[in-house]
Amino acid sequence: MSDNYLLNLYEKTLKLPAGRKLFSMVFSRKAPYFATITPVITELRPNFCEVKFKKRKGVENHIQTVHVIAICNALECAMGAMAESSIPKHLRWIPKGMNVNYTAKASSNITATAEVKPEDWKPGDLPVTVKAMRDDGTVVVEGTINLWVSEKPKK
Repeated sequence: MSDNYLLNLYEKTLKLPAGRKLFSMVFSRKAPYFATITPVITELRPNFCEVKFKKRKGVENHIQTVHVIAICNALECAMGAMAESSIPKHLRWIPKGMNVNYTAKASSNITATAEVKPEDWKPGDLPVTVKAMRDDGTVVVEGTINLWVSEKPKK
């Protein structure tokens, strides 16, 4: 077992029927806007997270593709789970901004990922690599979410 509360919860829920969905619902309660895309966290390990969500009417735009804001929501969900399950105990994080490029039409279900290198967890700016793909593997959005990492205050 890990010494990280989120990884422990993820591993425990994987043993249950529909464990990934259950974990994802619980995680979405931390930031309720995540629930608007009904994400499923399909992979969570230190420094990496994968989130999937279905293309449906509620996340489509006027041309019946997945709206980029829904995709950015999934990217932030993946980044948040990755960060919370990876950051060393003496540090804390907060997002500073997001820079993304739209590279193709999002015409199917979406898989979003967030990833950093383990050695990058230190005080200061931390760019997290994010990307979103269609079912056929085509990247539809890619970019970075910038985090500010700092020391936790002494108690």
